[in-house]
Amino acid sequence: MTPAVDARAHAHPAWWAFVLHRVSGLLLALFLPLHFWVLGQALNGAEAFDSWIALADQLLFRLSEWVLVLLLSLHMMGGVRLLLIEFAAWSGPRKNWIAAALGVSVATGMAFALALVS
Repeated sequence: MTPAVDARAHAHPAWWAFVLHRVSGLLLALFLPLHFWVLGQALNGAEAFDSWIALADQLLFRLSEWVLVLLLSLHMMGGVRLLLIEFAAWSGPRKNWIAAALGVSVATGMAFALALVS
């Protein structure tokens, strides 16, 4: 018999930080094979690779680049948060570290989005 899950645990910011870290990691893991496949097209000649690079000028591709940078930033900040939990001395609430990690991730994503627009 499995133990009942306390619903209060799912309302805690640390649980949501865990979920963001896991989901961003899974999505990045799904992206990598596609990325390597497209880079591998360069081995088939410049024309094959150029056809994929032409997609980079489309709006959907630019939005997906922004999502990728946001996922990388979220995953990195989640990893930093975990390292701080493991190795730093804790005196205050962990919510501050979670909020800081989320803030840096969103700021990084917004800075990249601003660079795409200008």
